[in-house]
Amino acid sequence: MSPDEYCQQKAAQSGSSFYYSFLFLPPERRRAITALYAFCREVDDTVDEIEDAGIARTKLMWWRKEIAAMLAGKPSHPVTLALQPHVATYNLRGEHLQAIIDGMEMDLDQSRYLDFPGLQRYCWHVAGVVGILSASIFGHTQGGTLLYAEKLGLAFQLTNIIRDVGEDGRKGRIYLPVNELQQFNVTAADILNARHSERFEQLMKFQVERAQKLYDEAFALLPREDRRAQRPGLMMAAIYRTLLTEIERDGYHVLNQRIALTPIRKLWLAWKTYIRG
Repeated sequence: MSPDEYCQQKAAQSGSSFYYSFLFLPPERRRAITALYAFCREVDDTVDEIEDAGIARTKLMWWRKEIAAMLAGKPSHPVTLALQPHVATYNLRGEHLQAIIDGMEMDLDQSRYLDFPGLQRYCWHVAGVVGILSASIFGHTQGGTLLYAEKLGLAFQLTNIIRDVGEDGRKGRIYLPVNELQQFNVTAADILNARHSERFEQLMKFQVERAQKLYDEAFALLPREDRRAQRPGLMMAAIYRTLLTEIERDGYHVLNQRIALTPIRKLWLAWKTYIRG
C-alpha cells in the first residue's frame, strides 16, 4: 500500500463529512488534503484510543519528532510520506502542524472549560489551524480567506461538540463551558449521566444558535475572489449546518444517541454546493 493509499483508506474509513468535499478537488489538491486529514486522524486517535495518558503523551511526542523529520526531508510514517511533497507547494507551516498536536495534548490535561474564551483556545488548536491549512491547500489569493477559514474551523468544532455531547460525556469530558451550564442550571452530573431535560434543551438551543451565527460570520469574511477555490469548505458547511438542523428537529437528544446524516445525503449536499459554485 502506498502512502497516498494509506491516507485515502484512513479518510474513507472515518465516514467524516470532510471526506465528501475532497472528492470534488483536482487530484493533487485532493492528495494533499487527504494526507492532512489522515494526519489529524492519527493524532486524534492517539488520544481517543489509548487509555494510558502516559503512553498517549509518548506517542504524541513521537509525532512531534516525525513532523520535524518531515520538514527536514526525512519522513518515515505513511502519512508524513504522503504529506511531505505538498508542504512547500501549499506553504503548510510546521508550527501549525505542531499546534494541532498541542490541541490533542490539551485533551490529556483538561476535560472542562470554564468559559467560551477558554473553549475557543482549544478549538483554535484542533480546528482553527486545520481550517487555515485546508484553505492553503484549496487555494486563495486574498488574506481575508484565512480569517474565514479559521472562523469556519471554530464553527465546525462547535458542531462536533454539540453532536458528541453524550459520547464525550461517557469519556468523562464536557466541552460545554461551565459558566454556560450554570446559566441554564444544567449540572455536570446531568451530562455524565445522560439526563435529558428542558433545561438541557435550552442549553443546546443556545449552543446551536451560536454555531449557526459563526457560520454566517465566517461566510461574511470569505472574499468573492476565492469563493470558487474554497468550495470544499462551503460543502462541509452545508453538511454540518444541515446536521445542526437535524439535531434541533430531533429535540437535542444528543446524550443517548449520535445524530448523523446518511452518506448519500452528505454526497448530495456536497454536490449541490459544488454545482452552485
